Amino acid sequence: MQVRKAFKFRLYPNEEQQAALAVQFGHARFVYNRFLQKRRDHYQTTGEGLCYQDTTELLTELKRSADNEWLGDADSQVLQQSLKDLDRAFRNFFEGRSRYPRFKSRRAKQAIRYPQRVKVNFETKRTYLPKVGWVKTVFHRPLEGKLKNVTASRTKGGRYYASFQVEVDILEPVSCGEMVGIDLGLKHFAVSSDGRKIANPRNLIQAERRLRRLQRKLSRKQKGSQGWEKLHLKVARQHEKVANRRADFQHKLSRSLVDEYGYLAIEDLHIKGMVKNHCLAKHISDAGWGQFVRILAYKGAWYGCQVKSSDRWYPSSKICSVCGTEMVSMPLQVRAWQCPICGVYHDRDQNAAINTLLHTTVGTTGSHAGGVHVRPVLIRQGLLNRKPRPVAGVVHSLQIEVDRWKVSG
Repeated sequence: MQVRKAFKFRLYPNEEQQAALAVQFGHARFVYNRFLQKRRDHYQTTGEGLCYQDTTELLTELKRSADNEWLGDADSQVLQQSLKDLDRAFRNFFEGRSRYPRFKSRRAKQAIRYPQRVKVNFETKRTYLPKVGWVKTVFHRPLEGKLKNVTASRTKGGRYYASFQVEVDILEPVSCGEMVGIDLGLKHFAVSSDGRKIANPRNLIQAERRLRRLQRKLSRKQKGSQGWEKLHLKVARQHEKVANRRADFQHKLSRSLVDEYGYLAIEDLHIKGMVKNHCLAKHISDAGWGQFVRILAYKGAWYGCQVKSSDRWYPSSKICSVCGTEMVSMPLQVRAWQCPICGVYHDRDQNAAINTLLHTTVGTTGSHAGGVHVRPVLIRQGLLNRKPRPVAGVVHSLQIEVDRWKVSG
């Protein structure tokens, strides 16, 4: 089957090329903001919207006007891609996937897309970008597949990147491996139903001391001054390091999970609502659960691991995974609890992971990832009979709990 992948490489443009890229960024941003305002005004006056074809005709007229001849300094396809991005932003808004499109700022991350005419020379380690030239590129891995488009970007920290989107033919993935449930949290980033606990790296918390010191210095500078610009760049680069560490951790963890297991059951968290809790918002945002689930989903599709989400409102933490008893309440500070009916002592996160796995397979029949016929009863028996991995902090092992439940049952 065909899939699209992105290969991201670091660019090192010289001063002349940086100025040329700044022109491309600025002109694309101007076109995006100009036609965002035009679409808003057109809807307010006529009650009808503008489509992509309408904006391309207006862009041609705009470039021909005497006051906007400077738009010819930018690559024509870059400006057209900017209009496509705007049209996609409106479609995402109307289909409920994102908020209403906003104006782009020159201080935010800058990006342009080239659909054609990009060349790559691996011998000289250069990438040709139209109206910019041959830019030094660090190719840290081979570029595979058929090139579809290239996105050149500049981060807030002043670093340049090129993202090559390619189309690759891969073999149809075959699911193989065990089934496992995953519970995402803050004390541990992830806890699996077989007892595996993955520590939360807390990247933002670790960098917070340096960030506080830089932001205090920044607050003492006059905004817009040369000193303010230097410190503003340092703060942006520190935040960029935090984001890179978080992405590196999530990419490595997701790949190890899809390689080891054939079926992953994961909870569907209402992150937008959870971050409204001002006591936990910073820690939830630092964990990056939403980004991790997205990475896990597409890697599972590539490498033959089925990833399924449970019902968002399923109370996995409050239900006993052995007898099914649901507790009335389960405060967040309760990390371990004993079922009043069967007497089994549960680790909160591991019990939630087991319930998540059971919930996503209830009422389903078919082939297990390893070729075994799947039914909810067989899944529960398999979880109970499996020898658990050692888990630090759990008072009783799962095997002791199972034996106690079998005797009492």
